[in-house]
Amino acid sequence: MKYSYEYKKQCVGLYRQGKWPETPVGVKQKNFHKTIINQLALFGKRPKEKYHSYKGDVGKVADNIINRDFNTKKPLQKWTTDVSQFNLSWGKCYISPILDMNTNEIVSYNLSTSPNMEQIKDMLNKAFKRFPSTQGLIMHSDQGWQYQHAFYRNELQKHGIIQSMSRKGNCYDNCIMETFFGRLKNEIFDGFEKDYPSFQTFSKAVAEYIDYYNNSRIQAKTKWMPPSKFREASMMKTHFLILNLCPENRVHIRLCGSFLIKFALPLRRA
Repeated sequence: MKYSYEYKKQCVGLYRQGKWPETPVGVKQKNFHKTIINQLALFGKRPKEKYHSYKGDVGKVADNIINRDFNTKKPLQKWTTDVSQFNLSWGKCYISPILDMNTNEIVSYNLSTSPNMEQIKDMLNKAFKRFPSTQGLIMHSDQGWQYQHAFYRNELQKHGIIQSMSRKGNCYDNCIMETFFGRLKNEIFDGFEKDYPSFQTFSKAVAEYIDYYNNSRIQAKTKWMPPSKFREASMMKTHFLILNLCPENRVHIRLCGSFLIKFALPLRRA
């Protein structure tokens, strides 16, 4: 038995309070709990048809700098992007998001009925508007034609971003994004295709899900915080440092943008 996206959201809220949702009539409690746990575990299903965007020569645009090293020390160090396809009764739909490898947060995204450069431009513009300072950040992707396009490469260079590309036909090189696609499709798409009779209804559902994913959905990787809250907590640690330079004074260093503001705090004496 599958449960709706809204019902799963309610279950998450109850779990955070240490409670179980009420068992439906005619369903054994043990089976119900097992089903809910399995669905909330978000094991991505294999798509019926996958979008393939590769065109051109392998390895001639950018090296595989990430090389499956998805570890980061803080947000805004490594981003990844990809395009995934949805097949609906009224046609195909494509989502192009950017994900921060540190927080798993969706930085920006575009949903379109066509996988074109306008989609990529909109996604990048939204990302740079949210985070204008990206100097030294690594942007990872597959070998898709969009990421070999001169506009995409120039935009990354203009914002001081280092481009990284996975090997051709190797989904494990970008498995962190594949995991997100699996969660998205398992939670609101697979088995619910008929709930979206138009692009508008599907677009609204995706927007609501990404808001929920970023701001409410807890994850083990983010210490059981939603991605946005984990980012805020991580940035707080970076922005406020206290150093004991000598027994007489404590120096409080606050990182504000690209400037260090330093002021001494006298050590209280007994």
